[in-house]
Amino acid sequence: MFAFKNRIYHSLKFAKCCQSKNFRVGKAALDSVKLKGRSFLTLKDFNAEEIKHILWVSADLKNRIKHRSEYVPLLQGKSIGLNLSDIHLGVNESTTDTARVLSGLADIVLARVYSHSSLEHLDKDASIPIINGLSDLYHPIQILADLLTLQEHYGSLKGLTLAWIGDGNNVLHSFMMSLAKLGVNLKVATPKGYEPDANVTQEAQLLSKQFGTKLQFLTDPMEAARDSNVLVTDTWVSMGQEEEKKRRLKDFHGYQITMQTGSVAAPDWTFLHCLPRKAEEVDDEVFYSPRSLVFAEAENRKWTIMGLMVCILTDYTPQIPKLKF
Repeated sequence: MFAFKNRIYHSLKFAKCCQSKNFRVGKAALDSVKLKGRSFLTLKDFNAEEIKHILWVSADLKNRIKHRSEYVPLLQGKSIGLNLSDIHLGVNESTTDTARVLSGLADIVLARVYSHSSLEHLDKDASIPIINGLSDLYHPIQILADLLTLQEHYGSLKGLTLAWIGDGNNVLHSFMMSLAKLGVNLKVATPKGYEPDANVTQEAQLLSKQFGTKLQFLTDPMEAARDSNVLVTDTWVSMGQEEEKKRRLKDFHGYQITMQTGSVAAPDWTFLHCLPRKAEEVDDEVFYSPRSLVFAEAENRKWTIMGLMVCILTDYTPQIPKLKF
């Protein structure tokens, strides 16, 4: 339904929104969650209740469409602009012009870009919401899928410890902007020279202090894994870093996640990876084991992106009970 294809304009085939009278919630809940019409560039901009609400809507849609085989028509007539690389954002025409053109063509834009500043510029000049599909600094839609996957598996998130073992990249940055708000501790192990962005780190430290969670930065993967509930890694060579591959593979030696890594983790440990995965990042024994949640995680990208768009474009309130966090 939300196929990510190489084109700018793609109609979403949904029908008329369900009557709002069937979905009423208290005024206090509505006051703490204001998502309609907002852009989604970084989880830094969203509070705990807003993140929980997006996940609740996502779980509701998954339940109604997948498990109950319901026809849930919410976005009829809405359209989305995709994949700005096709028009070479900021090259053939200014980002300002592109933003204004897309604002007349679509109701929302999901953009995958190299520079996060391009998204900020696009958002500044567009009159429609912009979703960050991926940038060099953040990957927030991936974290929504990860959080839903963990909530489904563990039943709640508060008190979990997540160990990031790998590069200090955009996915890690998005974890750093969200986990503390949900009561999740974070341990980060990166080789020297591959630490997360300094500004993001400073903000994450403030969030950890504010919400009373633990945040550690290490260089030893085994120490990060120790007593952790969730082991996470990602590509060691992100887009735009292909020329650095040989050096990076050498620098990340010893960071592969294996059953030995898991041997010091919590008894209920699980594994996440946003895919595509390379064998040097995690071995087959872990990747294809019952502890691996990667395929549920991949599926939940569909439901969380769908849920996010419904939150931004409609006033829909879920039918299922609120999720436990």
